[in-house]
Amino acid sequence: MSSIPATSNGIPVSYDRIEATIEKTAIDAALSGTTYSPYWLAHPDRPAALPALEGNLAADLLVVGGGYSGLWTALLAKEQDPDREVVLIEAETVGWAASGRNGGFCEASLVHGESNGERHLPRENKRLAELGAENLAGIIRTVEKYKIDCDLEDGGVLNVATEKHQVPWLEEEAARNPEIVAMDAREVRSHIDSPLFEGGNWDKHTTVLVHPAKLAWGLRRVCLELGVKIFEHTRGEELTSTPAEIRVRTGAGNVTAQRVALATNAFPSLLKRHRLHTIPVYDYALMTEPLTAAQREAIGWKENIGLSDMNNRFHYARPTIDEDGGWRLLYGGYDAIYHYGREVKTQYDRHDETFRKLAAHFIGTFPQLEGIRFSHAWGGAIDTCSRFFAFFDTSHQGRVAYCAGFTGLGVGATRFGARVMLDLLSGAKTELTGLQMVRKKPLPFPPEPAAWVGVKLMINGLVKADRNEGRRGPFLKVMDAAGMGFDS
Repeated sequence: MSSIPATSNGIPVSYDRIEATIEKTAIDAALSGTTYSPYWLAHPDRPAALPALEGNLAADLLVVGGGYSGLWTALLAKEQDPDREVVLIEAETVGWAASGRNGGFCEASLVHGESNGERHLPRENKRLAELGAENLAGIIRTVEKYKIDCDLEDGGVLNVATEKHQVPWLEEEAARNPEIVAMDAREVRSHIDSPLFEGGNWDKHTTVLVHPAKLAWGLRRVCLELGVKIFEHTRGEELTSTPAEIRVRTGAGNVTAQRVALATNAFPSLLKRHRLHTIPVYDYALMTEPLTAAQREAIGWKENIGLSDMNNRFHYARPTIDEDGGWRLLYGGYDAIYHYGREVKTQYDRHDETFRKLAAHFIGTFPQLEGIRFSHAWGGAIDTCSRFFAFFDTSHQGRVAYCAGFTGLGVGATRFGARVMLDLLSGAKTELTGLQMVRKKPLPFPPEPAAWVGVKLMINGLVKADRNEGRRGPFLKVMDAAGMGFDS
C-alpha cells in the first residue's frame, strides 16, 4: 500500500488524492469475499414475514409504508387511542428499505443542522431545535418503555476536521454550543487515531446510535402488541375517496379507512402531486469484518461513538457489536448517486465504483488497519427534497396526510413526522400544525432531464468547494439564493 500524501505548500489532502495513493491490489483484497447486501438485515433476530392482505378490510386509520415513518405513526396512534383500529401495509417487509439500511445515527436535528434551519426557517429555528431534542428524548423513552433491543448507545458523535481550513469551523461551532467538547488534533487522536484528523468536536447530546433494523423490528413488535394489524408484501396501488371514506387498492384486496397516513418516503407517492418534490439519492456503506484486539488498539477507538467529517461530501463511521462480541466498523457516505428518471431499483443498491472509493478512503483514514477486509457492502435510496428536511401535506379534505423528504434524518425525525401527520389528520389546530416547517413546502425538483443535470451540477459544485477550502462557486451560490443549496 502506498503512503498517504501529507499536506504541503498549502495543498489539502483531499480524498480524491488519497484514492490515487491506495494500490488497486489493496482495494481488491479488502473487497474480496464481500457480501453485497445490508449487514443489519442479516441479523439472526430478523422476524418472519407477516401474511399479505387478502380480501377487504376496514380501519379507522390506514398507514401506507412499513419504515420508521409508518411504524411511528401506527404506534403513536394506538398510544393516543387504544381503541382506534389501525392497519399498516408494507410492499416488502418492515424495515426492508432505508429503515434497515442506514448508518444508525439517530439525531435530534429536524432541519439538517443549525445553519440549514437558519437559512430556511429563521423565525422558528430555535423552537425546532427544542422540539428536536424533545423528539430524541421521546425515542429513548419509547425504547426503554417497551424494552426495544436496538443496541442504543448514547455516547454521541465526534465531528472531525480532515483539512486545516476546517478547524475554524469547529471552533465557531464550539463557541455557539457550550456543551460541545472541543479537541485539538492530539486530543482527537487519543480517542480515534487517524493521521488525517486536524481537530474535532465531540457532541455528546444530540445523537444516539442504534442498530437500525432492530429498531424497526422492535417498533413492529410494539405495534403488533398494541393491536395494529400489519400486512407485509402488500403494496398500495391506488388511492380513491368517497364522502364517507378513503379507499386504498392493493394487489389482493382493498382497505377502506376514515383517515390515511402516507409514509412511502423515497418511493412514489399515491398522490401524484408530490412526485416532483423528492428524488431518490443513493447512499452506500461498508462494514468491516470483526477487528482484532490489536487492530482496535491501533486506532484507539474505545468508546461506542459515531464519527463524521466536515467535508461537503462527508463520511460517517461508527462501531457495532455482533451478538458474539465481535467489534466492527461501518464506513459510509461521500458519494450521493442520482439515477436518471427518479426510479428506485434494486440494482442501484450496488455501486462498485463507490464501494472501491469508500474502501480506499477507509484505508487512507486508518492506514494502521492495513489488510482489513469488508464483510458487507450495500446501498439504499434516501428521500431527498430541495430543503433537505421533511415536508408535509394533506389532501381529500384533510383525511389523507403525507410526509417525506427526510434527506438522511429519518432515523430520528420520522417520529416527529408521525406526530405531525396525526395532528393534521385530527383536524385540530396544534403547535405542530401551525409551524412554518409544516405549512411551507420545499421547491419541487424540475422534470427530467433538468433534474438530472441539476443534481450533477450540484455535486460537481460541492466537489470543487471541497477542493477549494470550502469556498462555494457561482452555481452553489445561485442555488443558495434560490433556497436549494446544501452545506453539510
